[in-house]
Order: sequence, then structure tokens, then C-alpha cells
Amino acid sequence: MAVYTQVPAESLAAFLARYDVGELVSAKGIAEGVENSNYLVDTTKARFILTLYEKRVDAGDLPFFLDLLAHLDAKGLKVPPAIRDRDGVAIQTLEGRPACLIKFLSGVSLSHPTPAQAEAAARAMADMHAAVADFEQDRPNSMGVDSWRPLFDRCGDSLDQIAPGLHAELGAALDRVLAAWPREGFDRCAIHADLFPDNVLMLGDTVTGLIDFYFASTDFRIYDLAVMHSAWSFDATGATYHAEIGDALLRGYASRFPLSEAERAAFPLLASGACIRFALSRAFDWINTPADALVTRKDPLAYVRRLRHYESMSRPA
Repeated sequence: MAVYTQVPAESLAAFLARYDVGELVSAKGIAEGVENSNYLVDTTKARFILTLYEKRVDAGDLPFFLDLLAHLDAKGLKVPPAIRDRDGVAIQTLEGRPACLIKFLSGVSLSHPTPAQAEAAARAMADMHAAVADFEQDRPNSMGVDSWRPLFDRCGDSLDQIAPGLHAELGAALDRVLAAWPREGFDRCAIHADLFPDNVLMLGDTVTGLIDFYFASTDFRIYDLAVMHSAWSFDATGATYHAEIGDALLRGYASRFPLSEAERAAFPLLASGACIRFALSRAFDWINTPADALVTRKDPLAYVRRLRHYESMSRPA
């Protein structure tokens, strides 16, 4: 998606003057991403990311996100904290939007991760979970289990416009998952909740950054791994499961947090929930976004196919 809040050069130069980051050399809109408007900014001192937060990100949630990133950065994790201006302020206003200047991280986002890369990324997620053990802030998961039924209802019968019978299939799966969903018994902490391959930067097999924490919240630690597993372990259509990637993710995470029997038993259910979450959010966007819009709509059926895989794991052989 193209950047959709345009920032005049003179406004950006005035914005940067609040910081000790040098003078503006260039700024280029970054087309990737659908939640915010992003610019790659070069100054006479360094390179940064400028993010303007659009309507999908509640400005009231920004302190949680930025405090979490500052906490992880202080622990030595490779994340992009916000830069504070000369007055110590991190959240600014630019072109009528909340805005932050963010540390630039080198690396390349993944499209076809190898098992070694998957293992390293899952290990980085586990390191993140270990680092938040003393992070005391809490944010409910706005896209967590309690949001799925209302989102399903908002999609309604329009789901069948995407594929015949989709409303009935997702409704039945939602009933099964909600009936079995655990409310306690697993460790809770601040989680990323959206660690897709394009939210991990790597150089070779080395993780150089975990980015885009704008769904971060407090939830089951093992659910974060289930979200990651559903995002990494399939081809783009969701039709083909790559066991070598899925196994590498579990192996990498377990090197830091060995999985208990209860976590392994619940994993297909938690992954099914992750699939329902993304199938419904994609379906809602698909239904409510005009076909000729600049946004590239993501196929909800890719997560319906993943859902079928995890549900088959949950059933007795």
C-alpha cells in the first residue's frame, strides 16, 4: 500500500529540528505495510523511520507500544525504539497525525524463510518473552479471543461472497474453538501477536530486528508462538504445510522455553484460534475495501486452509 499521509519537505525539516539527528537529506515513502504511513528518512547524521499513525492505531495505545520497545531495547534486544526529542518527548504530531521518529534497523524481511532462519526467529521471539518478565504494563489483546465472535457477526452473510459456505464453516470452527479455549493455565506476558515473516529482519541466518509491534498486548505466551507458526509454516495460499519450517519454529522456541505437555496438547487449538483471527480480519477488510482501492487485499481463504490443517491435528486419528 502506498504512503497515504503526505508530508511536505518543509514540515519534515521542521519536525526533525526538534531532534539532535542532523539535517534532512532525503525522505522516501515506504510502500509496504497497511497500518501506518512510513518514510525512510536520511539525515546528515543517520537513517531513521518516520511513522505517522493512521486510524487503525489508537493513539491511546502508543505509550504501551513505545514503552515495550524501550524496555526491550534496554535489555539488548534488536527492536526499533522511538527516538526522543530534545525535551524527552517520543510521540509528536505531524500533519494532524501522531508521529514518531524511530531507530532504523538493517536487514531484509523474509518471504521464503529457511528452517535455519525460522529456528533463529523463534529463538528471538523466546528471548523477547524472557525479556518482558519484569515489564509491568498490561494491554488487553484487542484482536484476542473475545473479539472473534463480534468480528464474525460484523462480517455476517457477506462471508459467502468470498466463498460459498464460508459463513457456515467459520461459524462452526469458531464455536468449537471458543468452547475449548483456555482462560488460564498458561504463562501470560507481553506478546508481539503479529510476528509474520515480514516483521522479522535478517542478514543470512541472523536476526537483526523484530519490528511492527502495533498489535502487541498481554496474552498467553504460547499463543504468540501459535500465531507465528500459522504465519510461517505454509505457502502463501495456505494449502501446503512445510513441516520442516514448523518443526524448526518449535525447536527454536523450545531452546529457550521448553514446551510442556499441556502446551503441546493445546497448540493445535491455539493455532486454530490464530487462523480464525486472521481469516476474520482479512475477510472484514475484503468485504469493506473497494476492489479498486490502493490497498492490496489479503486473501482470507489462505487462513481458512491453515485452519483446516490445525483442526485436523486436533481430531483423533
